[in-house]
Amino acid sequence: MGNPVFILLKKDFLLELRQQHTFFGILLYVASTIFVLYLAMGQPESTVYNGIFWMIQLFVCVNAVAKSFLQESRGRMLYFFSITSPVSFIIAKLIYSTVVMLLMVLLSLILFRILLGNPIEHYLKFIGIACLGGISLSLVFTLMAAIAAKAQQNAAIMAILGFPLIIPQLLLLIRLSKSAFGEVFREGALLQISALLIGLDILVIVLAIVLFPFLWKD
Repeated sequence: MGNPVFILLKKDFLLELRQQHTFFGILLYVASTIFVLYLAMGQPESTVYNGIFWMIQLFVCVNAVAKSFLQESRGRMLYFFSITSPVSFIIAKLIYSTVVMLLMVLLSLILFRILLGNPIEHYLKFIGIACLGGISLSLVFTLMAAIAAKAQQNAAIMAILGFPLIIPQLLLLIRLSKSAFGEVFREGALLQISALLIGLDILVIVLAIVLFPFLWKD
């Protein structure tokens, strides 16, 4: 018998391959949104570019991560309950959502550079911050999706619960990514913001591991 987390991850990716319409639907959403922005404003200056990037990642995350739990039927959840532990299940969902969100972030970066130009001075730094942000967003919304899945599969609940929690992270990410556009920060500020974001990510993971078993038993 293999590692249960790996087996659950394999299951999620195989389902994604079989139900490609969902994944490609999100890709189309990302591409069409960025293309419409290009038609509307051409190549924006750095502040607008930065803000638009993070707003798109927020809404892409809601669409991409919501299906991780909301696609699971009650019968399937009862089956998982009988064959695996809640901790293995939630860890597999967190990893799966993180991988999907990282793919969306990288796609967004490519399309932004092609269509909206490149006002970024330190592109590698921005890529790193974007990946950190994608991980942060996916972790929060995966936990919210787990809660929403127990509330009659209502995706609106995920958004209502998630947005108040995600706003501080978004503000930190927007502030942190300004350094990639050439803004000067006082010494040590970037390290403090990055450490705070990583700390919040760890807190979300711990909360998911602690709280999900109680949802699992419901």
